[in-house]
Amino acid sequence: MPYTPILGTLAYVTRGDDVLMVHRTFRDGDQHLGKFNGLGGKLEPGEDIVAGIVRELHEEAGIDALDVHLRGTISWPGFGTGGEDWFGFIFRVDAFTGEPPAANEEGTLHWVPRDRLLDLPLWEGDRHWLPMLFDDSVAQFHGVMPYIDGRPGGWSVTVVER
Repeated sequence: MPYTPILGTLAYVTRGDDVLMVHRTFRDGDQHLGKFNGLGGKLEPGEDIVAGIVRELHEEAGIDALDVHLRGTISWPGFGTGGEDWFGFIFRVDAFTGEPPAANEEGTLHWVPRDRLLDLPLWEGDRHWLPMLFDDSVAQFHGVMPYIDGRPGGWSVTVVER
């Protein structure tokens, strides 16, 4: 059977040592309810990945991304609520214009010190790859994290070093 994942983008916007996170608390039935996450979403037809994350950041945080870096990709087989496969393009955004609001339709927005990210209620699997996102010795990372019953069932990664 061919692998036909949902394509998504996920960005971690930095301001000094702080990272913009959304605390997903507003929508009942949200698969991410209660968790902190970066910003992003599904690609639209005819949209490239950079255009997709720039659009998502404008929609979700009212900012215009200026310094966008693709840091890696992750394949999440079985991640969706119905067992759908996801493939995510993970970005770090180091410059932007605009000021994020206090909240968006998914939850409240918070500037979190980077060294406190792993203290937040995150997806369990995020703890494997978030440190690489900010590690400048890593040019890119490309991982596979199958999900089984809502939890990671493994993790493999190829790291491209600088």
